[in-house]
Formats: sequence, C-alpha cells, structure tokens
Amino acid sequence: MRRRTFDALLAVGGLIVATVLVAAGGLLMWANNFVDDQVTTQLTAQKIFFPEAGSESANDPNVKEYIAPYLGQQVTNGEQARVFADHYIGVHLQEMAGGKTYSELSTISRANPDDAEAAAAVQTAFRGETLRGLLLNAYAFWQMGQIALYGAIAAFAGAALLLVLSILGLLHLRRTPAEAEVRIGSGVQAATA
Repeated sequence: MRRRTFDALLAVGGLIVATVLVAAGGLLMWANNFVDDQVTTQLTAQKIFFPEAGSESANDPNVKEYIAPYLGQQVTNGEQARVFADHYIGVHLQEMAGGKTYSELSTISRANPDDAEAAAAVQTAFRGETLRGLLLNAYAFWQMGQIALYGAIAAFAGAALLLVLSILGLLHLRRTPAEAEVRIGSGVQAATA
C-alpha cells in the first residue's frame, strides 16, 4: 500500500472518530446538565434545610463534623442529599430506634398491637427511612450526572488529541514521497523501478 494512501486513511479515520467523540461529549454534557437540573429542581421544591449553626441538632457530636459545611443551607444537590440522608436522618433514626431497623420495629409493633409507642416508632422509622431513601436516590442520579460530566471531558480531550494527530497526519502526507510504500513487518520502503 502506498504510504500516502495509508496516511490519508489514518488522518480521515482520526477526523471521523474525533467527530464521533465531539458528538458523544455533547450528549454527555447534555445528560449532566439534565440530571443536575432535575435533581436541583426536585430537591429545592422539598425545602429541606440543614439545621442552623448553634442549634442543638447541629451540635450533636454524631453529626456535627459531617454537616458543618452545610449548616443553614437548603439541600439542593446530590452531595448535600447524601450528607443529610446518611449523617443527619440516618443518625437520628438510629438514636430514635435504638439501632433497630424499620422491619424490626414493625415486627415488635405487630406482636404488640395495643402498644401506641411502638406503633408511633414504626411510623417515624417508615417516614424517616422513606425520606432517607429518596434523598439517596437523588444522590445516585446526581452522581451519574457527575460521571457523565467526566465522560464528556474525556471525550472532548480525546477528540482534541485526534484532531491534532489527524492534522499532523495530513501535513505529513504532503511531505511523503509519492512512491513510498508501507509493508507490514518491513516498515516504509521506497518503490523500486
């Protein structure tokens, strides 16, 4: 195969792959923006706030170090949702239920149907675990959006690299002698007459 033909094929192939990577990067950026907007919109509508600085719940040693950066803020993104779910709701549920899960509390309540305190604990655990689960779902979707952002950056970087390499290949094509050939296993050789 002629070296110029080989160089042209590689350069054009690189340009095609660069174009595909730009399209993929654009779609990944769209996915990131869509997910981020949806999570922010849904969390903002719920009007969930971290406790204010100095409040009793903010000073709880089991939560203080985790929620300190967010004191007084509204939960509006996935990371805040994770912290609120795991280090605020989760800790309070553990304290309220003595380490028992909703399922364990429900079993106790069903065994004692006249125990109003057990029934109230079941309802509190159910509501708390439901909110915690919803917040962790918001975190999961937000995290997928972040991964899409990293994928978009990688796709754009790959496209830029291939564009540069393709341009260099086209420039090299112009300097390659017309009679140069590529032989697999033997490198580039000039054609003989």
